[in-house]
Amino acid sequence: MTKYVYDFSEGNKDMKGLLGGKGANLAEMTNMGLPVPPGFTITTEGCLEYLDAGGFPPGLMDEVDDHLRALEDSMGKKLGDPTDPLLVSVRSGAKFSMPGMMDTVLNLGLNDESVMGLAQQSGDDVRFARDAYRRFIQMFGKIVMDVPGEAFEEALDEAKHAKGPKTQDTDLDAEDLSALIDRFLQIYQEHTGETFPQNPRRQLELSIVAVFRSWNGKRARDYRRQNKIADDLGTAVNVVAMVFGNRGDDSGTGVAFTRDPSTGEKVPYGDYLPNAQGEDVVAGIRNTLPLRELEQLDPTSYGRLIQVMDTLESHYRDMCDIEFTIEKGKLWILQTRIGKRTALAEWVMAYDMLGEKLIDEDTALLRVNADRLEELFKRRVKADGAAPIARGLNASPGAATGAVVFSADDAEARAKENGDKVILVRRETTPDDYHGMIASQGILTSAGGTNSHAAVVARGEGIPAVCGADQIKIDLGSRSFSANGTTVKEGDTITIDGFTGNVFVGELPLEESVLEKARAGDAQAREERIWKAFERLMTIADDRRRLRVRANADTPDQSANARARGAEGIGLCRTEHMFLGEERVDAVRQMIFAETEAEEEAAYGRLLPLQKGDFIGIFEAMDGLPVTVRLLDPPLHEFLPDLATLSVEVALGEERGDDVTEKERELAKVRQLHETNPMLGLRGVRLGILKPGLYAMQVRAIVEAACEAKAAGGDPKVEIMIPLVATAPELRQMRDELEPVANEIQARESVSLEHLEWGTMIELPRAAVTASEIAGAADFFSFGTNDLTQTAFGFSRDDIGKFVGLYEERKLVPANPFVTIDVAGVGRLMRIASDEGRGANAELHIGICGEHGGDPASVAFCHEIGLDYVSCSPFRVETARLAAGQAAVGEYASASA
Repeated sequence: MTKYVYDFSEGNKDMKGLLGGKGANLAEMTNMGLPVPPGFTITTEGCLEYLDAGGFPPGLMDEVDDHLRALEDSMGKKLGDPTDPLLVSVRSGAKFSMPGMMDTVLNLGLNDESVMGLAQQSGDDVRFARDAYRRFIQMFGKIVMDVPGEAFEEALDEAKHAKGPKTQDTDLDAEDLSALIDRFLQIYQEHTGETFPQNPRRQLELSIVAVFRSWNGKRARDYRRQNKIADDLGTAVNVVAMVFGNRGDDSGTGVAFTRDPSTGEKVPYGDYLPNAQGEDVVAGIRNTLPLRELEQLDPTSYGRLIQVMDTLESHYRDMCDIEFTIEKGKLWILQTRIGKRTALAEWVMAYDMLGEKLIDEDTALLRVNADRLEELFKRRVKADGAAPIARGLNASPGAATGAVVFSADDAEARAKENGDKVILVRRETTPDDYHGMIASQGILTSAGGTNSHAAVVARGEGIPAVCGADQIKIDLGSRSFSANGTTVKEGDTITIDGFTGNVFVGELPLEESVLEKARAGDAQAREERIWKAFERLMTIADDRRRLRVRANADTPDQSANARARGAEGIGLCRTEHMFLGEERVDAVRQMIFAETEAEEEAAYGRLLPLQKGDFIGIFEAMDGLPVTVRLLDPPLHEFLPDLATLSVEVALGEERGDDVTEKERELAKVRQLHETNPMLGLRGVRLGILKPGLYAMQVRAIVEAACEAKAAGGDPKVEIMIPLVATAPELRQMRDELEPVANEIQARESVSLEHLEWGTMIELPRAAVTASEIAGAADFFSFGTNDLTQTAFGFSRDDIGKFVGLYEERKLVPANPFVTIDVAGVGRLMRIASDEGRGANAELHIGICGEHGGDPASVAFCHEIGLDYVSCSPFRVETARLAAGQAAVGEYASASA
């Protein structure tokens, strides 16, 4: 019989799949002897079975009742007892942390009678008991019964305003709260059509259902999609005895990190809010105090908290995020998890913990996220003397400039529809704002602390954020905000600095990161800890990885940049990019319009020296490293005017009586070359077969440049790649025509190129499944995964943006296949081609040159199937190097497990 419920004493931290991260860690801390309130966990299996069947699986609620009785016995109280009530919280907890994305209910067990029992239990503290009850009605109504949260918030605001203009919720007395409870109960009945449930067991059952269902809530689905978390994991439910931080000045609640999650510095960090419950910290209802102020308010509890923080970091060997409550001077630990951190902090922490011998090199390497490496190169506000209009907390690093918007929907709409860069400005954010937050360049809130919802999400998503800028007063009626005498309207541009917390009017200049400065040779930047961390961990990655990393580069400057970033050659030099520019396009058009062989040769004669000059610069920049040059790939019509535009110009010219002879000649050629589906038309190897002089000219330019480089003392390594091959005969014919050209030049120049190879792109399904035939005519394969994805799916990579978001949302594809390799389909074609190609030609070397070469998940797949290299944008070379090292370490760790 399936076991659905576990007491905290029955679990451990390795049971996250079954108990969720929260439940597993509560169990672990319980067994460590830390002060954790007692409770139990309903498993993720129970959640999944409930969602599948639309009801509780047989026996689940019986187990809940058994564990509830055990909890009541251990606490000496009964759930909802009128005289001495046990109250519990009902909290979600998935395998992977999803902060704020699912639901929690606090103070469960209160009703019209037990509220007075809670008051007696608390020394006749009627105000505290009524405050707990109004919170419960509000949370239960909003989370469990879908009562609009604004209805409760407006009633609370009215009660505070009636008391006075500067009233806080803590200023409401017992009588005020009694009236507010009546109003909340009325709101509940107005929206649900029924009275508030007084049976605690019924409250518990409904709350468990709500938490289960929150797994499929919109914000949870959006978060999973953004963070690539599977939909079939489910959430556990944790039922925990309540402890109260809102019992006076000797009570409070907070969130603590064992290290600074923004900078990585080894200092206690976090927020504390006296006389409050946990929801107040996350929701930003009141601005929090820095954690260090707890040392003055309650030195005993602060000292105990520091001991717990040290114990947990040593135990988990990582930075821990800890939720805690102090109730009448007693410290309780409500949760711990491995803390989310900025990209900057994760590198600094990994480097420091390695130095402290808390972790080893492989662990340090796996602690940093290759997907977030580019955040290390984030820009900062350039110091220019501009005065900020407001200052808040530096909640998430990075600087951002954009137009002000006041709603998540507007942020998403403007970013998606118009491509606008926006800053989302809110009093505080809620989980329902997630879609707009991830569409924004930055986030600015006037309330909340460094662990508010806005701060946590921004840090996790790498979005610059400033929170708790309380000088900002937002007026949604006029769609504006004011700060220290300055009014900013919706659509106005502001700049926020997530490193300092400053807010500026207008678009300020931004400067490069410390890493960019260090890379450029700045001596001071090279002394920064982040640069030292970057160098150390990248050295470890390079030492561990088997995959080589090349770059896609088309010019000498791009090649030099790529090599500076650690590229070990060029995996794709696109020769068509060398045809851009007025003089070059004119020469290409001369070739296209040539009517005789002599005219065509004259055009090639103009193009050859231009291409040769480019190749000389590239070979110099990549001296001693392989350079894979792809012969012309796109169809020729791309070098001609657009058919529709040219047709209109000719028609209008004729109406005006202009001489349109030349334009008519152009139009005739454009019509001749026009194709219904040019991506599958006359391009690549087909173009080389139709116009053999074109590829011969390119080979002459490549080989002459290589011979010149070698004669000058260089070591050019040339790989010539013929694109869009579908059959082995195509490749053989091209080699038969082009190799003699290369040999003739070497003989003429008395130079022998030791490394001159011929290969093809595998970018068509037929090429992949007949790779054993093609391999006989090739020295190398390079997967053109952009076109291979396009032809495998039948998706146009230019048009997929219209629907790929919907496909991802509905899980019709696991991810955008043009970003991450589709392992099941495209990946299978790659595996077939790799295995069968090498089976036919043991000397064959194989790489990838599509955009996937810089995607960490795709790099890991390339490692798995045994490719020799990946090639990517110069700006993603470090990402690929890191991902390749992590793939090798991860494979070793899996094999050792």
